[in-house]
Amino acid sequence: MEYEERLLEYGRKTDEALRGCFSNKPAHCGLFEAMEYSLMAGGKRLRPALTLECCRVCGGEMEKAIPFACAVELIHTYSLIHDDLPAMDNDDFRRGKPTNHRVFGEAGAILAGDALQTAAFEVMLRPESGRGLPPERVIAAANTLAKAAGAEGMAGGQSMDVACEGRGLTITDVKQIHRLKTGAMIRASAEMGCIIGGGGEKELAALGRYAEKIGLAFQIRDDMLDVEGNVETLGKTAGSDRANEKITFVTLLGLEECRRQVDQCTLEAKDALRELPEAGFLCWLADKLAKRNK
Repeated sequence: MEYEERLLEYGRKTDEALRGCFSNKPAHCGLFEAMEYSLMAGGKRLRPALTLECCRVCGGEMEKAIPFACAVELIHTYSLIHDDLPAMDNDDFRRGKPTNHRVFGEAGAILAGDALQTAAFEVMLRPESGRGLPPERVIAAANTLAKAAGAEGMAGGQSMDVACEGRGLTITDVKQIHRLKTGAMIRASAEMGCIIGGGGEKELAALGRYAEKIGLAFQIRDDMLDVEGNVETLGKTAGSDRANEKITFVTLLGLEECRRQVDQCTLEAKDALRELPEAGFLCWLADKLAKRNK
């Protein structure tokens, strides 16, 4: 299977499983409508793809990682809903559609995000999700996601980002914010796949390093696209960093240096995989993310 088709297949498997997560929802419940509105709005499904591929690379059965890939996407979607709120980035568009709070109101969006967050752990910890897996792997994967999403990871990074608006930041500060806000969840996606696939310390370290580097490249490229892109291409509001007076990689380094840094991070990501077999897809993915235009 070609790499592009494999990526699409991972997305299809994730979407199919996500639709099944809420198959028993009450027909009248507006909360589920708000949850599904953002969850099934499309997107790259990068994080689930990392979970599934890293499970495969470590010799595991990819199908066993699907509930954990879904959990990653549930957490990611909740974070996007909350990130778009007026109290945060105050964005009007996401994935080519009006943001959740524009459709369901701020209270509805907050509750949808809350419910998606708890659904992630419910999906991972269902008895059928761990069938055929050692319990310690399930616990370790859930713990990895919890830490990455919480105060030591994504939420902590978002808190720092909000607190630092309007303040002078160094490149070290910006890297630390995004290591937590963006990078922690990308790294957790890879590590969870490795754990479920039965990878050892060597694989966990290599895949964690790879994910850390593509996470940094991803964020730098995101800052570049906020300057260079438009809502039609990006599917979300462009220029929001400038409107919110945020210090970004672009404001600190300029576009040309950002391009160089993306290339360097991509090289280092691929180098982290040099001792792992079957790493072709992950190397291809690193290159693809470095060149993305949305």
